Amino acid sequence: MLSKGVITGENRTVRKLNDKAVQLSEAEGYGVAWLHDLRFSDGTIEIDLRGRDVKQGSFLGIAFHGVSKDTCEAIYFRPFNFLATDSAQRSHMVQYVFENQYGWERLRNEHPGVYEGLVSPAINPGAWFHVKIEVKGKVIKVYTTNSNTPCLVVNSLNAFHEGKLGLWVGNTSPGDFANLTVRRK
Repeated sequence: MLSKGVITGENRTVRKLNDKAVQLSEAEGYGVAWLHDLRFSDGTIEIDLRGRDVKQGSFLGIAFHGVSKDTCEAIYFRPFNFLATDSAQRSHMVQYVFENQYGWERLRNEHPGVYEGLVSPAINPGAWFHVKIEVKGKVIKVYTTNSNTPCLVVNSLNAFHEGKLGLWVGNTSPGDFANLTVRRK
């Protein structure tokens, strides 16, 4: 779906890696590559992601219910924290945000431990890992590689419940994305 669909990047360029995978470029600020003609409200998003083990240099995930990169919800991962031994870093592996109203810093300060969490079992920070995001009404559940237990469960902070779907990368981060499947309810 990724390499065959039309994708437009906001603050990123998109490069085809193979028939099932694309890479978003590295740049200052965060960016989103939107999938054309794909609107999403409720359902399940599954994708394989590959970041890198570079401290503060690998943030990647999925944007949904989007209007633009500055108005969307996102679930993203910090692979550089996947093998962290510090408990504070370990608790910041997966994050929900609603750009630009509820960024990670505001959510961490106002709701510590609610909109971010730990990924278990541990994942190699430079390897591909599988992500499943279930959106049902206001409830968002996030699962990673072969786990039946969600690593994050949050309530949406977005008043709008439909919008564009895209690939999300954070400040100075590139990202690899493959095998996207979307099941809408």
